[in-house]
Amino acid sequence: MQLDQPLSEKEFDELDQFLLGDRSPEDSMTMDHLHGYLTAIAIGPETIMPSEWLPLVWGEPGNKGPDFKNQKEAERILELIMRFMNEVLVTFEVAPKEFEPLFVEHEYEGQMLIDAEAWCWGFWEGMELRAGSWDEIFDSDIADLMRPIYLLGADEIQEDELPEVEDPVKAHKLALAIEANLPAIHKFWVPRRKAAVGTVKRDEPKVGRNDDCPCGSGKKYKKCCGATQAE
Repeated sequence: MQLDQPLSEKEFDELDQFLLGDRSPEDSMTMDHLHGYLTAIAIGPETIMPSEWLPLVWGEPGNKGPDFKNQKEAERILELIMRFMNEVLVTFEVAPKEFEPLFVEHEYEGQMLIDAEAWCWGFWEGMELRAGSWDEIFDSDIADLMRPIYLLGADEIQEDELPEVEDPVKAHKLALAIEANLPAIHKFWVPRRKAAVGTVKRDEPKVGRNDDCPCGSGKKYKKCCGATQAE
């Protein structure tokens, strides 16, 4: 899998068509939704492994996933998604100020405006994988930088905030703010980011396999609780 190669326009369209196709679950992410989701995972407070985030690309937990024609197609789609993610990771690592969120455009009263709502839905879903871990930025002095993402992406916002997102022109301005704010949000998390696997400190001495089981059964650990753990 050549993760260092960005998606070509043809490959982008290939993944887009598969996500929208009949063999993907109906609530699979669209490309802009997916891009927001991957961005949150890429720049957030904790490293999250693909085994955790990838299944949600196909919608709600428990979805059976796509109806791939064969193993070759499954591997191909996985490769495209992972390369799409790698583009996000590499851009933030090398040139975060050049990162461009994948927003869609639409015409409104004769002018082209940006619609960032689906991208923000994805970002919010990525945040929810580690919801409590994001609290630190909302409690920081740059909390306001997260507000446009909250307004467009959160499941619920306050009633008095609705005018900020229901007006297409105001929503367009929120999208521009998101693009401007992302480098600083990324910078906030760089020194705080936690690895996916931490070191666990053992508070009690390790029980040897030939020691008496600490449960008090009188049996050797390997014949009692140790056997259960091995299973």
